[in-house]
Amino acid sequence: MNQQVFPPQYHQRVNRTSLSGRFTRKLKMLAAASLMLAVHSAMAAPATADVNTTGLAVTDNTVKVGILHSSTGTMAISETGSVQAEKLAIEQINAAGGVLGRKIEYVQEDGASDWPTFAEKARKLLVSDKVAAIFGGWTSASRKAMLPVLEQYNGMLYYPTFYEGLEESPNVIYTGQEATQQIISGLDWVVKNKHAKTFYLLGSDYIWPRTANKIARHHIEKLGLKVVGEDYYPLGNTQFNSVINKIKLKKPDVIYAIVVGGSNVAFYKQLKAAGIDLTKEKPLLLTISVTEDEIRGIGGENIAGAYASMKYFQSMDNPANKAFVAAFKKRWGKDIVIGDVTQAAYLGPWLWKAAVEKAGSFDVDKVRKASPGIELKDAPEGYVRVHENHHLWSKTVIGRARTDGQYDVVYQTPNLIEPNPFPKD
Repeated sequence: MNQQVFPPQYHQRVNRTSLSGRFTRKLKMLAAASLMLAVHSAMAAPATADVNTTGLAVTDNTVKVGILHSSTGTMAISETGSVQAEKLAIEQINAAGGVLGRKIEYVQEDGASDWPTFAEKARKLLVSDKVAAIFGGWTSASRKAMLPVLEQYNGMLYYPTFYEGLEESPNVIYTGQEATQQIISGLDWVVKNKHAKTFYLLGSDYIWPRTANKIARHHIEKLGLKVVGEDYYPLGNTQFNSVINKIKLKKPDVIYAIVVGGSNVAFYKQLKAAGIDLTKEKPLLLTISVTEDEIRGIGGENIAGAYASMKYFQSMDNPANKAFVAAFKKRWGKDIVIGDVTQAAYLGPWLWKAAVEKAGSFDVDKVRKASPGIELKDAPEGYVRVHENHHLWSKTVIGRARTDGQYDVVYQTPNLIEPNPFPKD
C-alpha cells in the first residue's frame, strides 16, 4: 500500500526510520490533509448562520427558491419556456457546485394566467416556503400583482419579460428589456429602413400593451408620422376579423402588434385567411410580443415575413448561444424552441447566484446591494450587466420570421442601450 501512496524517494527514508517514526509521519500527513479539507469545505460552504440571518429556507446543504409562472390558462403558451429555462439554469448551477456550496431546490407554483393568483402564490412562497428568491411572471399585470407582496415581505423577484418600463423596484431585477430599449429602437429601425409613415397600433387589453402603445404613439408623432388606428382586445380573445377589416381599410405602412399569449394563434391565422401576406410587407408587421415560443402555436407559415423587435433570437450566431441552445434542446427535446423571454428567464438564476456570491450571503438586503454591476460576459444574448436601476444593459435586435418558426437577424444595435425606465417624455 505504501508503494502506491508515497513517491520512491520517500521509501528510502522510511527504511531508515523506526515503525514509530513511520506511524507518526502518517498521522501528521493525515492531520494536514484533514485540515486542508476543512479549510476547503469552509470556503465552499460558509456557516449557515453567517449567510442566512433572516430566516430563509437555507440549510448547510441546500437553498430554496421559487418558480412562479402560468402553467395553465392563456399565458401558458408563453410562460412554459421560462419555467424550462429556469430549471435548466438551476440544474447547471447545481452541477457546478451550487451557490455558496449549497444546492438549489425549487418550489414551483402556477399563476394560472390569473393576476390575484400570482399575488397569492408569491405570498405563499415568501411566507410559508421562505424562498431566497422568486423567478417568475410574464405579463405586467402578474408583476404588478406580486409587487406589493414582494415589498411587504422583502422578497426578490427576477422578472424576465420585456415590458413598458415606468417602474423601478428594489425588490425586482428586470432581466428583459424596458420600453426605451425595445420600442423606440424598433420604431426607429422601421422608419429608417422601411420608410414607414403610418402605423396601426394593436394590443391585448392590459397594462403592458396599452402603456407600450402610448410610448409608441408618442414617439411616432414626435417623428412627425401618423397613427391611423388603435385597438385592444381581452386576453384570450380569438376574434380579430373586425380589426383586420379596419386595417385593410386604413392601409397603414406598419401594423404594430402587441397581441399576447394564445390570442396570437387566432390573430395571425385570421390575418393570413384575410389575404394579408406578411412576406410582401404591405402592410409590414412589427411585433414586440411574438417570440419563437408563440410561433410554435401560431405556425411558422402563418407569421412568415413579420418582423420582431427583441434582444434575443434563437438563431443568434455566437458560441455562448450555440452552447445554450444545445443544452436546452438536450434537456427539453430536439424540437423545442427558445424565445426572448425564455433566454431572459435563463439569466435570472445566474444573476442571482453571482449577486449572492458577491454579497457572501443569501439575505435579500445584501443581495440587492450587491446586484448593480453584476455582469455575465458569456450570456446567450451576449454581454449582460445589471444597472443601478435593476434593469439590464442590452442591445436591440430585429428579426424576420421564417416559415420554420425561427427568425433571421436583420439588424442589431451596435452598442448596448442603457436602460431608462423613466424617460423624460
